[in-house]
Amino acid sequence: MRKLFKDMLFIILGAFIFAVGVNFFTIPNHLSEGGLLGITIILHYLWNWSPGVVNFVLNAVLIVVGYKFFEKRAFVYTLISIAACSGFLFLTEDVSKRITEDTLLASLFAGLLVNGGIGFIFRAGGTSGGTTIIARLATQFFGWSLGKSVLIIDIIVVAGSIPIIGLEKAMYTLLIVYVGAKAIDFIVEGLDERVAVLIISNTPEQVLEGITNKMSRGLTILDGRGGYTGQNKEVLYIVINKQEIIQLKNIIKTIDENAYVTVHNVHEMMGKGYKAS
Repeated sequence: MRKLFKDMLFIILGAFIFAVGVNFFTIPNHLSEGGLLGITIILHYLWNWSPGVVNFVLNAVLIVVGYKFFEKRAFVYTLISIAACSGFLFLTEDVSKRITEDTLLASLFAGLLVNGGIGFIFRAGGTSGGTTIIARLATQFFGWSLGKSVLIIDIIVVAGSIPIIGLEKAMYTLLIVYVGAKAIDFIVEGLDERVAVLIISNTPEQVLEGITNKMSRGLTILDGRGGYTGQNKEVLYIVINKQEIIQLKNIIKTIDENAYVTVHNVHEMMGKGYKAS
C-alpha cells in the first residue's frame, strides 16, 4: 500500500506539473511540443479545441490499439496517467496565462515542466501514452529502434507545426524537446547517477585492496585475456556514484599509473544489493 500511495502521488504530481508547463508556458507563447502532445496543441491553435479533451481522446484511441505492448501494472498506471494529465490540462486551461513574454525562457521552462512531469510519471511506472505506443508500432512494422522512432515522430510533428506557429517558434520547440529529454533523464535517474568502471591493471590485487579499503566498495573480478599478447588477466568491475569517479581515479593512479580504465554511464540497475529506483 505504501508503494502504491507513493506511485499515485508521483503520477498526480507529475500530471499537474505537466499541465502547468503546457498551459502556462507552451500555449500562451504559441509554442508546440513533440509527439502526441504536439498534435494536441496544434489542433488547439487551429480550431480552439480543448487540449485536455483532445489529449484524452487521442490517447484513449492509441492505448486501445497498443494495449498489448503493456504489462498489466504499466497498463493500469498509464490509464491513470492519461486521465490525470488530461484532467489537469482541462482544469488549468481557463486559468492559464503568459508568465513570461521571453520566448527563450518560455521554451526552457516548458521543456523542464512538461517533461519533468512526465519524468515523475515514468518513475512511478506509468508512461505518457501516445508517443510511446506510436514508437512501439513503428518498431514492429519498420524495424526501427525505440529511440529512433520517438525522435522521428517528434521531428515530424515539429516540422508539421511550422505552417501554424512559424519557423522561429518551431526552432524554439526543438529546444523544448531537447531540454525535456534531459529533464526526464534527471527525474528518472535522480542525483544518484551511477557509472560502471572497468579496470585492467598489472597489479589487480593491490588495486582491489586499495579501492576496498579506501572506498568501502565491493568489486567483481572478471577473467580476461589480452587479444594481442594472449596473456590471462583479471579485470575489475565496479559500479559507483558519478561523484566518486575522481576519488576512484586517484586511487588507481597511485597504485598503477599505467592501468587501463574505461567509464560507462549506467542507465538502470536491478538486482539484490542495488538501490531500488
